[in-house]
Amino acid sequence: MDPILEHARELTRRQFFQTGGYGVGAAALASLLERESLAAADVATSGGPGGGPHFAPRAKRAVYLFMAGAPSQLDTLDYKPAMNDWFDKDLPESIRMGQRLTTMTSGQKRFPIAPSMYKFARHGESGAWVSELLPHTAKMVDDLAIVRTVHTEAINHDPAITYISTGNQLPGKASLGAWLSYGLGRANDNLPAFMVMTPRWSAKRDAQALYQRLWGSGFLPSRYQGVALRSQGDPVLYLSNPDGVSPAARRRMLDAVRTLNEKRHGAVGDPDIQTRIAQYEMAFRMQTSVPELTDLASEPESTFQLYGNDAREPGTFAASALMARRMLERGVRFVQIFHRGWDHHGALPRDLPLQCKDVDQASYALVQDLKQRGLLDDTLVIWGGEFGRTVYCQGGLSRDNYGRDHHPRCFSIWMAGAGIKGGVVHGETDEFSYNIVKEPVHIRDLNATILDQLGLDHRRLTFRFQGLDQRLTGVEDEARVVREILA
Repeated sequence: MDPILEHARELTRRQFFQTGGYGVGAAALASLLERESLAAADVATSGGPGGGPHFAPRAKRAVYLFMAGAPSQLDTLDYKPAMNDWFDKDLPESIRMGQRLTTMTSGQKRFPIAPSMYKFARHGESGAWVSELLPHTAKMVDDLAIVRTVHTEAINHDPAITYISTGNQLPGKASLGAWLSYGLGRANDNLPAFMVMTPRWSAKRDAQALYQRLWGSGFLPSRYQGVALRSQGDPVLYLSNPDGVSPAARRRMLDAVRTLNEKRHGAVGDPDIQTRIAQYEMAFRMQTSVPELTDLASEPESTFQLYGNDAREPGTFAASALMARRMLERGVRFVQIFHRGWDHHGALPRDLPLQCKDVDQASYALVQDLKQRGLLDDTLVIWGGEFGRTVYCQGGLSRDNYGRDHHPRCFSIWMAGAGIKGGVVHGETDEFSYNIVKEPVHIRDLNATILDQLGLDHRRLTFRFQGLDQRLTGVEDEARVVREILA
């Protein structure tokens, strides 16, 4: 987008005529009038300031179930039975091919193969192989497109999760949800377009930190950042009025601040002032909409049977999945759940089953719940982490205990819902789940595909910053939509 035109669109009539030297003439005035007519709905029905949708979308909304820490594809979705014959044998150098390793295993004298100790079976008409750790996921394989060949360049958690979330390993870029908000606008005047949850986890280990930049707006205006929903206290920070402040008093205060902000905007024409006004008004409306969103009293018993008893307990992944459905049906454009604790360098057989139990039934329930309500046809669901795990063991190895290091060369995700071809397994890795044999999918391709299903061309969704038309999929390398998994 042209930042000069974006700035001009935010100007008041008086500021426009005062600064006629911009030279945009009648076109800018027409743009201004159009913007005013759409302001009340935040251009929810005709696209966002980013110019989208660019074509008819398959999905109106999306939910990303992000397994932060990187699930082991070898123990969940990428079955490698030949590894049983390789137990405690060294990974061949012809397979590793000098790949750089993390400092956690680069000093090991050996790289012994650790076959998965979990049983796999074929499921559904598609016959997809799924681990016994994911029995509920196994029941819906015909609704899923499983992609086994996602890959990235990042080898450590923070750059890797920043990369897949924002399109760059370095902080400062806009997140996927912020891009969607910018491109499509809001679909509900009373809730943000992008909401985030960070439930607790069951693994008996510390987890990697999560940073707000993962759902931040980066160089985009701050109105497009994700709003985090909390499980304790106010669902959103500072949602409640302070003691002694009535709703009427809060309204008068906001009106007074708005008057001051509008005067300042008339003087300097800074579009960030309009953003600030819009955020104050949204916060005021959320004082009513968020308590209604988080009140589960109206949910029938059948809902908790579907999601499991954990859904009754705030802060669990199951409760977050249920809350995601409630957000989506109320018009929230994009929901992201970051579930931590998947970083299994050691004691994987102790911790991985706990993590899978946290998310398996609830992920299945969310897909089925959306389907029962007629929402799955226009809702995109994504499940996955930031990279994979190594077939070789980190530390001590036995038949029933092992750990796995980070592995960026290949990992597995699944997608379901709007525009996705169910019952598909895309891509193939070698017998070690170490290298991709065919149909690679870079994380840029994954993000391009997500945007595509929501009606956004990743090449056209841009924002000028630091002299470049920035994109979620980057400006240096090409990305492609993975058409093979689309219906």
